[in-house]
Amino acid sequence: MTRLGALRGEGVSAGMRIGLFGGSFDPPHAGHRHVARTAMRRLGLDQVWWLVTPQNPLKGNPTGDFERRFAAVEAIANQPGMKVSDIETRLGTTRTVDLLHHLKRRYPATHFVWLMGADNLAGIHHWANWNRIFETVPVAVISRPQDAVRARLSRAARHYASSRLRESEAASLPLQSTPAWTYLTERLHSHSSTALRADD
Repeated sequence: MTRLGALRGEGVSAGMRIGLFGGSFDPPHAGHRHVARTAMRRLGLDQVWWLVTPQNPLKGNPTGDFERRFAAVEAIANQPGMKVSDIETRLGTTRTVDLLHHLKRRYPATHFVWLMGADNLAGIHHWANWNRIFETVPVAVISRPQDAVRARLSRAARHYASSRLRESEAASLPLQSTPAWTYLTERLHSHSSTALRADD
């Protein structure tokens, strides 16, 4: 996969449905791939962009070497429609809301969806300007075993309860006006980056 290939306009056209899957991916694992695969299938996405962040501002420990993580994501996101990007490094930002603003301005006719595991929904209210994320693009949350209950009872889930689409409507999410989000339940993966690092 060519770094930033899609973000230079290659293979991106008006009307495409693209999932944005951001994270430090330190390390990437089967749970991440579960999120990407589930979103692509259930939302009818044309592509999923894995956005490897240079540093997660909410994590106290320095994120591992970027080149190492980027190469590891390329190895695991090796399926048709999966693209790996370092756009946050190129833009000099680690804030999701700033990234979404840039992409929406650059590709106004593309249908972007923010993708995340349920663990992130449980804590997204700690992100900078988190409300603007929901107001900028539709959001798809994919179930993770360790955070299913916390996610459904989270501040974000309660705040946007009236904007939640039923799972049966998930395929229409990329075309919805914001705010709009859905919670997708699938066969669960218990892998987590924290546990994997602890085993190293």
